[in-house]
Amino acid sequence: MAKFKKHILVCGGSTCHSLQSHIAISNLKAILVEKNLEQEIQIIETACFGFCSSGPVILILPDNTYYKCTSPADARMIVEEHFISGKKAYDLMLAESQIDGLASNPKLLASPKKQIRIALRNCGNIDPENINDYILNGGYLALGKVLKERDPQQTIDIIKKSGLRGRGGGGFPTGLKWEITSKSQADQKYVVCNADEGDPGAFMDRSILEGDPHSVIEAMAICGYSIGASKGLVYIRAEYPLAITRLKIAIAQAREYGLLGDNILDKGFDFDIELRYGAGAFVCGEETALIHSMEGMRGEPTFKPPFPSVSGYLGKPTNVNNVETFASIPVIINKGAEWFASIGTEKSKGTKVFALAGKINNVGLIEVPMGITLREIIFEIGGGIQNGKKFKAVQTGGPSGGCLTEAHLDTPIDYDNLIAAGSMMGSGGMIVMDEDDCMVSVAKFYLDFTVEESCGKCTPCRIGNKRLYEILETITQGKGTMQDIDKLKNLSYVIKDASLCGLGQTSPNPVLSTLENFWEEYIEHVTVKKCRSSQCKAMMQYIIDAEQCVGCTACARNCPVNAITGERKLAHLINQDICIKCGACVEKCKFNAINVK
Repeated sequence: MAKFKKHILVCGGSTCHSLQSHIAISNLKAILVEKNLEQEIQIIETACFGFCSSGPVILILPDNTYYKCTSPADARMIVEEHFISGKKAYDLMLAESQIDGLASNPKLLASPKKQIRIALRNCGNIDPENINDYILNGGYLALGKVLKERDPQQTIDIIKKSGLRGRGGGGFPTGLKWEITSKSQADQKYVVCNADEGDPGAFMDRSILEGDPHSVIEAMAICGYSIGASKGLVYIRAEYPLAITRLKIAIAQAREYGLLGDNILDKGFDFDIELRYGAGAFVCGEETALIHSMEGMRGEPTFKPPFPSVSGYLGKPTNVNNVETFASIPVIINKGAEWFASIGTEKSKGTKVFALAGKINNVGLIEVPMGITLREIIFEIGGGIQNGKKFKAVQTGGPSGGCLTEAHLDTPIDYDNLIAAGSMMGSGGMIVMDEDDCMVSVAKFYLDFTVEESCGKCTPCRIGNKRLYEILETITQGKGTMQDIDKLKNLSYVIKDASLCGLGQTSPNPVLSTLENFWEEYIEHVTVKKCRSSQCKAMMQYIIDAEQCVGCTACARNCPVNAITGERKLAHLINQDICIKCGACVEKCKFNAINVK
């Protein structure tokens, strides 16, 4: 790499792949050849930079300049202006506010950007399919340190002292889990990486595996050494083809370099990794359900104890951590437990990766220190609400979390504060909503997901959540009563108390949090039969303003159910008994004569 004067890093994550980043790479290569610059400028396909709404994104180093490259004309402009004319292609540069919020290059991460990259440290900065890139950035140094300088218990003590808690949602102390597994006696132990993130809007683990698979491999080997395991398993959903491909490449490279397999680094330590595929079942994020799925059985949870640390995969002691948890391990070993523990809050150390989605300007991937506020994330890093709309709520923790309001914007984000606010950390999905969202419908959306994803093993979850959904459906159809609201609350607490696993125990959270924070919307739905956000179709009415209607007949001609009548050049009328609220009339009316009430 030293022979190249400059490098063009092209995002090769799933989002930019879907936006044809491979075509951007081909265009850039062709123009570099045309301009005789291919010996001076190297193109490297990396992974997610964090700018998920602006792809395909490229970063030019050492100039630290981000561009959007969506067409052959863009590629030509970037090469001709940036490299030949010596000036920046300003029309294609990402907005400064977006770079401040989401820049993923560590060299650009000054304190105003609010981010500290630990789990995401290499994502977007290295070629994920080149082990040498990872090694040049300190890769496998941590594994070498523990094998040469630490015994297993000393390594576990470092992780315990760091305060790292599981990033999959439960927040159980990682070092303690390792220690329990290490003390379990068996002829075989297992290290399992949970790469089955299933929250709507979540893509943290996928991005890490696509952008830095070796960090997870290295961490799993360190865990194996610490607990006395020689086998590792990555449980990954088959819906992640790019992550699977890069993980396979990384495992093969690690074996070739002697970093997986027998007698690693000549220290008598044997460890290897295999992949196991999931079918995308949300419940398999729960560790016992995940283990059963790997064993070829139905992905159903079982009552604990015994915990997997004592009896897990094939009845053997098994340590389960998720991708983000593992990705932080090499940094903790290299920089020290004290360094990691200095970041975050008293009970929640380090950083957390979040996937920002929804009605927010800077959709993307961020990593922030624990203790940062929702306000800082949404309005500084995220760039505020789209189209100048008013912020209404943010759902943290996915279907297991809750909807937080403007009153919670200054809440420091950590495990305990989010639970106290009626939500939870979860794996890191963060969906932002604006004034146009109906919170009753939002609760129904998450219940619909939970009902679909329930394994059906226990009655409170299987039947209870279905009943919750039916009550919400009744309310959003304008048929609800105050008694229905009472049923929602009472049934939610029964499900939380009686369900077997975390899916059922947390599934009512969206209902309870919206009841707590948006009570008036529920009241409007059941008393005046009104949805203030005009999202519940059964409560909507399309009304033609007689003074604005010119009788052009466009609405009547495009109504799929012939609900609109009227003579040409005279005001028309919508039959509310026939109207299906499809919105076709509003779309076709050029005179803004149709109002939604």
